[in-house]
Amino acid sequence: MSTATQAGRVLSGMRPTGQLHLGNYHGALRNWVDLQYQYPCFFFVADWHALTTGYEDTSMLPEYTQQMAIDWLAAGLNPGVATLFVQSHVPEHAELHLLLSMITPLSWLERVPTYKDQQAELAEKDLATYGFLGYPLLQSADILLYRPQHVPVGEDQVAHVEITREVARRFNNLFGRESEFETKAEKAIKELGGRNSSLYRELRRKFQESGDTVALEKARALVQGNNRITVADRDRLLGFLEGSSVAILPEPQVLLTPTPKLPGLDGRKMSKSYGNTIGLREDPDSVAKKLKTMQTDPARVRRTDVGDPGKCPVWQLHEVYSDDATKRWAEAGCRSAGIGCLECKKPLIDKVVEESTTMRKRAQEYEENPELVRNILTEGAEKARDAARETLDDVRRAMHLRGD
Repeated sequence: MSTATQAGRVLSGMRPTGQLHLGNYHGALRNWVDLQYQYPCFFFVADWHALTTGYEDTSMLPEYTQQMAIDWLAAGLNPGVATLFVQSHVPEHAELHLLLSMITPLSWLERVPTYKDQQAELAEKDLATYGFLGYPLLQSADILLYRPQHVPVGEDQVAHVEITREVARRFNNLFGRESEFETKAEKAIKELGGRNSSLYRELRRKFQESGDTVALEKARALVQGNNRITVADRDRLLGFLEGSSVAILPEPQVLLTPTPKLPGLDGRKMSKSYGNTIGLREDPDSVAKKLKTMQTDPARVRRTDVGDPGKCPVWQLHEVYSDDATKRWAEAGCRSAGIGCLECKKPLIDKVVEESTTMRKRAQEYEENPELVRNILTEGAEKARDAARETLDDVRRAMHLRGD
């Protein structure tokens, strides 16, 4: 893989728990589709993570994995641009998780906000397992294995990236800096390009010989603004400016993504556990039927009752799907009782059916040719393993687990 394609890498994953719904699409997947054309992206089906709460019965895991991959492709993820793979097909995830588990304090895992939240929400399950306690660390290993610059998350997931940053920091502090640092830094300078390489060397010389802070800031800007180099090389060059070194596991940055609130059919958050979802590839007649019976403002008992869009789950769908003119029409009609709830839902039904129909058409090729999906995931795993091996080579060397 060329250094240019590694620069600005993005990584994310999803647990396979059945076919995806519109909440999954608008909460994450739609953003992934946009990101794949802005950054080199790695997206994985987190099948090992599915075991943390669903270890009792794994019989459907292969089917869920296949269906999730089809959902991704139907939504617009492009395997010619992004790398799509299955977590368990890259065993390096497990090795890095093991190595990081040797250095991670137990208290860090116990304080992760979702640890106690999920125990309460899933009280009917036996979650007193090491796997459940350690899933945030497996998530950290998933991320750090690819040394990404960005991890796209919603605000409620920032804590998971923060513990990843802490784990990386602890590893780097315990095991020092990478070997052959200067050799790698010199190679990275050449990757900047002829003119930029010369400018970097000159600015570095000015800072190190005379403490010229202006030169230091210019050199930093030169490195940070260069899209040809990898995240690891960027950190090497920034460290080399001051004569230091670079972290073996660079700390990833949060990429906050817009996550519109998509209500379920009963007004609560759309979720499989509530049974209130609309599937990504659901039959158009089923979509229309569900939306027609979707809960609205409880104040509108009769057609002549005025309503308040702020109290109506259907309005939240208008916020996601409708243009400004339609939203003005719906809001005015609701507040004046000029339109009924079913009339208000009509343009939404059209939009959602159009969206799901597009995805159903895209999915058809993959449903009819499951081998095509398996080939995409196999090729993706090969690309992912190339990147993963590079990281693990450095980690093993730092921990003196290699002979060279």
